[in-house]
Amino acid sequence: MTLTATKKAGAVETPPAPRASRRPRGRSGWTPWLYLLPALVVLGGLLVYPIYQLGLISFLEYTQAQVSGGEPTSFQGFGNYTALFSDPQFWQVLLATILFAAACVVATLAVGCALAVLLTRVRAVPRLALMLAALAAWATPAVTGSTVWVFLFDPDHGPVNRLLGLGDFSWTYGRYSAFALVLFEVVWCSFPFVMVTVYAGVKAIPSEVLEAAALDGASQWRIWRSVMAPMLRPILVVVTIQSIIWDFKLFTQIYVMTAGGGIAGQNLVLNVYAYQKAFASSQYSLGSAIGVVMLLILLAVTLVYLRLLRRQGEEL
Repeated sequence: MTLTATKKAGAVETPPAPRASRRPRGRSGWTPWLYLLPALVVLGGLLVYPIYQLGLISFLEYTQAQVSGGEPTSFQGFGNYTALFSDPQFWQVLLATILFAAACVVATLAVGCALAVLLTRVRAVPRLALMLAALAAWATPAVTGSTVWVFLFDPDHGPVNRLLGLGDFSWTYGRYSAFALVLFEVVWCSFPFVMVTVYAGVKAIPSEVLEAAALDGASQWRIWRSVMAPMLRPILVVVTIQSIIWDFKLFTQIYVMTAGGGIAGQNLVLNVYAYQKAFASSQYSLGSAIGVVMLLILLAVTLVYLRLLRRQGEEL
């Protein structure tokens, strides 16, 4: 009896599984790093080395005397950080920076999201005009935009006070009015990013979902809160964290519009505070310590940002 005769009727012989192809381990493992090597070299020179120098100076006694060579540089350990954390002004400036950055982020998101929804409801010509105006504001350099806003709110020659009937009211004299003026400028130059990003997300939402919500009697606010916002949550998280990073390290607007931090330093934020300590007072080590503290805070925010991006990527 042959081998084929002994097989059961209808039985099909499965072919053997193909063997996995062997790839050279060494070359496949190093190939991605070879492509990334030029970028890593550039980042190492432009990012890693300056951060190393920043951290090194923060542990030294480095003032104008050491810069000019009149006195030797000495190691202070955590002495600069101890002096910084024991200074009440540092905590006041840190609190002001957090509150001001939070106000800028909330206002930027509110204006950007509102205009993004408006773009979906206007015709092509007004939409194009609004987009061009927003992109022009976004492309304006911070120094130029700050100078223009100072002129607009100037107590003597500015048109805003004339239109509002405020007379010779000085926006930069009071602490809160100066912060409000800077906030207006920050929102003006920051909302286009939020508007364009959220508008792209809104256009990606199926129109059937929005039409169904409108047919159910939902108001525009209810549609945004219950339908659009949950679907746009990944985009909103991205623009929120990026706005936090940008507004927390604000420098140009505060320095230009309040003349270096306002009267008696009433409008200081951490970036301007570090600049004053390092260059105005020649306390370079103390300014470096402030820079390290800011770096750690922004690094924590960035890690949260990357973790959220990874989580959203896995969900999507």
